[in-house]
Amino acid sequence: VPYITSKFDTFLANDIMRPIIGQQKSSFSFRTVMDEQKILLINLSKGRLGDMNSALLGLVCVGKLLMAALGRVDVPEHERKDFYLYIDEFQNYVTPSIATILSEARKYRLSLTLAHQYMGQLVKDGKTEIRDAVLGNVGSMLVARVGPEDTEILSKVFEPTFSAQDLMNTDMYTWNVKVIIDNAQAKPF
Repeated sequence: VPYITSKFDTFLANDIMRPIIGQQKSSFSFRTVMDEQKILLINLSKGRLGDMNSALLGLVCVGKLLMAALGRVDVPEHERKDFYLYIDEFQNYVTPSIATILSEARKYRLSLTLAHQYMGQLVKDGKTEIRDAVLGNVGSMLVARVGPEDTEILSKVFEPTFSAQDLMNTDMYTWNVKVIIDNAQAKPF
């Protein structure tokens, strides 16, 4: 018992984490937030929570959102309301759940907006499943200036309109965009 309880000390010592982890029952339902089209803001600032606490809460929230989305199977597809999930610095919450959300949650009307700085952040322990899931399932991309490593991957997405050289030399405050319009891939601009 002492060994197991010592693993929770990090979370329970934090004044912000203690009431979250120590609850017997959640004070809100992710499913209700989705179905009633509510706005839920979750601040996982590493400065306030610390790296480990921020990562733990992020992973829990992503898992709960996935389960809430998959739980919408009991609602006919035409009655499901759109829910938009925005994850900034999403490389911090990269798990197999994200790959599942990317490949399966669309039919449950869960739309994602994911932001990160470079493609290498989506590779964990040499495994590229998350990066591949992002590239294979994302319909719209906004790409600012990228480095040489990323051009190898992203030039395939933006060719022939933009070359690897174009992607590396994009002006400041300018984005290269690839979107799907009416279920068809539009020419990048």
